[in-house]
Amino acid sequence: MQLYFYNEGFRNVIEKYILTEEQLRFTGTPVDSIKLSSQDPNRESILAMEEDTLVTFFDLHKNEGAKPFSENHHAILVRAFSTDFRHQGKGYAYNALMLLPGFVKAHYQDINEIVLAVNLQNEAAQNLYKKCGFIDEGERRMGTKGELIIMSYYL
Repeated sequence: MQLYFYNEGFRNVIEKYILTEEQLRFTGTPVDSIKLSSQDPNRESILAMEEDTLVTFFDLHKNEGAKPFSENHHAILVRAFSTDFRHQGKGYAYNALMLLPGFVKAHYQDINEIVLAVNLQNEAAQNLYKKCGFIDEGERRMGTKGELIIMSYYL
């Protein structure tokens, strides 16, 4: 598996990416995320590819994006994290998250914290993030889709 910054050459794999209604309760679509990334220089869409297949997708959002979730000016926010429905349960989300710290260190030298917000009701995602080294320090926020647990990974 490899992580890539989105570019137009990936448009065809984005169009084939499938999320269920259940998944959409907690996350946004790659199409919407890419649109937002194209309008914000601090936000990048990231694709986790297994050979030629897009299996996991997320955005990295620094500066203003991370501000509501961390007081650290050197934090970056993971948002819109998802795995294509057809590829869930195969370890791809775990693999993408395990590659993430090295990817951030390589491309964002000033970043020393990766932060994310996970819905309180999304226990599967909470467990995954903990397994990958993210820490729940007790911080909570209200989001548009319910109460959020703020988790951090320190580089």
